Parts: sequence; structure tokens; C-alpha cells
Amino acid sequence: MKYAVHLDSRTWKGVERLPDEVRGRIIRKLKALEDDPRPPGIEKLTGPENLYRVRVGNWRIVYAIRDRELIVIVIRIGHRREVYR
Repeated sequence: MKYAVHLDSRTWKGVERLPDEVRGRIIRKLKALEDDPRPPGIEKLTGPENLYRVRVGNWRIVYAIRDRELIVIVIRIGHRREVYR
């Protein structure tokens, strides 16, 4: 089953400001999350929320999965130095 990937407007504007090469890789990874929200190489983050992160080079996508509604909610996309702050 396909999951729907949701980004809020602030997160999407951040993606639009990325360099073309990085933006393309991020968008391809977001599309891949529609088919498999738990691909090889993801990590579950520690903390009270069920958040996951996937690497795209030096960039990270932090997201939550709602299996009952088949939704992937992207919380944050950022460079590895800044995304966890």
C-alpha cells in the first residue's frame, strides 16, 4: 500500500531553497518513502515520539509514520549539523 507523504509549507519552502542536486535527491527519497516508509538504513530516534530519520548524503529527513492512516509526516529536513537542534 502507498503512504501519503505530508510536508507543511515551511518545510516545503526549505526544500525549494536547497541546491538543485540536493533538492532532487531529497524529492526522490520522499517519493521512495511512499512505497516503503521504513527502508533499509533508517534509524528510529530516541525520545517520547516515534520519529525516524533517513540519510540523504549530508542531509537528513526526520519524519513520523502513522500506519493506521498510511501517512508519513515529514517533521524536518536539514543538514546533519543542524537538523537535530
